[in-house]
Amino acid sequence: MAFWPSIVVATPAHSGVGATLTYRSELSLAPGGLVRVPLGSREVLGVVWDCPDAPPEGLTEARTKAVAGVLDGLPPLNACWRQLVKFSAQYYQRSLGEVALAALPPQLRELDSTQLARRLKKRAKVGTAGPATPGELNGHDLSDEQAEALQALAAASAPVLLFGATGSGKTEVYLRATQAVLETPVSDGKSPTQVLVMVPEINLTPQLEARFRERFEPGFGAGSVVCLHSGMTPAQRLSSWLAAHTGSARIVLGTRMAIFASLPGLRLIVVDEEHDPSYKSQEGARYSARDLAVYRAKVESEALLAASGRSWHTGPHPNPLPEGEGTEAGEGVNVPRCQVLLGSATPSLESWHAADQGRYVRLAMPGRIGGGMLPRLRLVDMNHQPKGAMLAPPLLAAMSERIERGEQCLVLLNRRGYAPVLACHDCGWKSGCPHCSAYRVFHKLDRTLRCHHCGFTERVPRACPDCGNLDIAPVGRGTEQVEEQLASLLAEVKRPDGSPARVARMDADSTRLKGSLEVQLAALHSGEVDVLVGTQMIAKGHDFRRITLVAGINADSALFASDYRAPERLFALLMQAAGRAGRDAEQSGASEMWIQTWYPQHPLFATLKKHDYPAFAAEQLSEREQAGMPPYGFQALLRADARTQQAAQAFLNIAAGQAAGLPHRDDITLYPAVPLTIQRVANVERAQMLVETHSRGALQRFLSAWQPVLHGCRSAPEARGLVRWAVDVDPLSI
Repeated sequence: MAFWPSIVVATPAHSGVGATLTYRSELSLAPGGLVRVPLGSREVLGVVWDCPDAPPEGLTEARTKAVAGVLDGLPPLNACWRQLVKFSAQYYQRSLGEVALAALPPQLRELDSTQLARRLKKRAKVGTAGPATPGELNGHDLSDEQAEALQALAAASAPVLLFGATGSGKTEVYLRATQAVLETPVSDGKSPTQVLVMVPEINLTPQLEARFRERFEPGFGAGSVVCLHSGMTPAQRLSSWLAAHTGSARIVLGTRMAIFASLPGLRLIVVDEEHDPSYKSQEGARYSARDLAVYRAKVESEALLAASGRSWHTGPHPNPLPEGEGTEAGEGVNVPRCQVLLGSATPSLESWHAADQGRYVRLAMPGRIGGGMLPRLRLVDMNHQPKGAMLAPPLLAAMSERIERGEQCLVLLNRRGYAPVLACHDCGWKSGCPHCSAYRVFHKLDRTLRCHHCGFTERVPRACPDCGNLDIAPVGRGTEQVEEQLASLLAEVKRPDGSPARVARMDADSTRLKGSLEVQLAALHSGEVDVLVGTQMIAKGHDFRRITLVAGINADSALFASDYRAPERLFALLMQAAGRAGRDAEQSGASEMWIQTWYPQHPLFATLKKHDYPAFAAEQLSEREQAGMPPYGFQALLRADARTQQAAQAFLNIAAGQAAGLPHRDDITLYPAVPLTIQRVANVERAQMLVETHSRGALQRFLSAWQPVLHGCRSAPEARGLVRWAVDVDPLSI
């Protein structure tokens, strides 16, 4: 007897290949199983989606290829995982195979059944994490706010937004919530309970990983905590994925890619710093891991309820993505579910609005642990400071005082390199990139001009390439220059032990080498560094106990940006940066956040000075409601890359012209095609078209119907030279 499995393989969205391909098999294959199948001249990994015993109508055995092999020994990917992948592909307008196979470790895609068996045998030697011994997992004493938050979390039947001030102890809440889940007894034959903890960036992983390992490995075993992020080697990613998939790993820590990890016993998803734009992918399937976390918790809860014999009733559902879903029947701690916990001191306006509407449960933790105070904000009016001063004299004096007392300072400048551009003041030459419509950044340490968009790098010229002038100079400041000048300005300042002040830098350049991030963080925690200069990567999530002063020296650049999300991002960055100061309750009273600005009267600084995020959110939401912007409207971007700007815009305009008659076209606004802010990258011209509507459902149905039209527009003569196109649903920047 033959079977005709429908199998998902990695096919790009533009290939025109169907969502699944039909193969022939002598064996009945379980949905979710992994197989090797022929595709063209290659043999690739596939995921079984269905396995009927009859071929589709019109398909004969002669036209069907046989499955090449089955990856035995690996449990199938469960129905919840497959539903998450299917929804992600549909919602973000990508092919099913592209999302499904990208969610699997790269090394797994290359293994045959024999190689996989060796990996599984190696994993079996590690052993399965056992139950905790009572008393081994007790952490710190809880504050009243933490205890109340945990009690409310246990009773909540909707996604929970934990609005906690920086230093309020949100991480301890995550740890206690994780402990409660892992200690939940499970029936024989069922997967052990698991927890997914997500952070926005890789540099936040080591600190959180250390705390989770310290808390849980003594009770659950050495392999109970694993990480998943792009900074790992292929072998490490495969090992962590297998540990999660087989249930031996009870806790998975990871960045946005971890949302697709196979976790058969998933009961809690924690999204730390949920406001961070890093949770939104900017390549391939442009998904939001935060939004998918909410959806995945809903799917997992539905499966648990179905298994327990409970049901769902019609009503508004907290999930922010699909409309018209149902909500859990009944409330209380005994209802089986997968909970999602979104934590931030500066929540995204989408999450804040969802809590205002009652779709999320908002829990507040406004106080710092130990009764510590939030840092006092001091605005430095640069109109009254010496011309050309990098640091205002009062700020420099305050930093000197802190260093002499043995305290640490943090300087935030969201621009790496030595200077944004190298220029000749005689002829006007600037260090532009020949392949991009952007300037190459001057890096003094290795004397290079480096494009941060395409990576093109050259040595700094001895003279101006256009006029031969020897006097070419850097314009503007980057972290390298601030580090160098601060070291000079603080050369006479002494630490309590009489040694000179030490200045260090942390950005994408200084942490490029493997292990360099951990070394720099250790130096800061141990007190070896007095002043840390860095980009936004140092402004969030870190628990620096000795920092009492934070300085933001280039905040004005985002005040008048064209992107409507710029104020939200700036407020969050500055408030998160301020939260690095005064983490030690004994020093919190003297902690300060200094901001150098040319516009001290700007209303954003008024709410920031009071640490009043609710007031800022209310003002921003009011403006967005009047303008019909998200979360009150819904958007997508159609992006096109081509050899010429004319071809890119022609493709977009043709697509808009052929959209007439599509479902909900009257509800959709298609704006004219325009170049991106940086319109050329690596000799590829880029353009975009904004799609806007008042209904998420209307947007989804329109985009789905638009896909065949977009495929057809590729062959238009005017669009000759088109490289690729992509749809970005719920874009974070326009």
